[in-house]
Amino acid sequence: MDVAPELMPLVSVALGLGLAAAAGFRVFVPLLALGFAGRAGWVALAPGFEWLATPPALIAFGTATLVEALAYHVPFLDHLLDLIATPSAIVAGTLASAAVLPDLPPMVRWAVAVLAGGGAAGLVQTATVLARVGSTTFTGGLGNVLFATFELFGAVGTVVLAIALPVVALGLVLLLLVAAAVVVVRVARHRAAQRAV
Repeated sequence: MDVAPELMPLVSVALGLGLAAAAGFRVFVPLLALGFAGRAGWVALAPGFEWLATPPALIAFGTATLVEALAYHVPFLDHLLDLIATPSAIVAGTLASAAVLPDLPPMVRWAVAVLAGGGAAGLVQTATVLARVGSTTFTGGLGNVLFATFELFGAVGTVVLAIALPVVALGLVLLLLVAAAVVVVRVARHRAAQRAV
């Protein structure tokens, strides 16, 4: 990335948040893309994260991405996967964020990665889980296949935009996070109101 040195921390944070949000849609898509981007020299990986671009890591992430994408297209299996994917998305979002913050001290890098990256991934993942529950309720699970496809395209699109135009992606990710927060808050209020009745 050809960026003025003074803007590099902002671009790195924007890239990290974009990748983290994508992990909320699909856990392994951003890690696979980050590995390829690091290998191609499009993204500078932080020291200690070069392993993401190694052939074994790319094969593992590629296999996991394929299995995850296919499994989410199986009705009702998608809900079981959400039990695993939610904590995994937070870990993947944290890892992806930390991997692209090379110009920050380690303590700051991990604080930003855990709070912003893990938080963004967890928020997006929570919103998609709630949306999937709604889809299952209204379509008996049949609409979940279409929803899974939307999530996959959301992950891929977010990753591509984050790598190609990180600052633009940051703006869109912030909008996505606001929308996800609105969904989570509305569902929580609705459930609280139902319990009160």
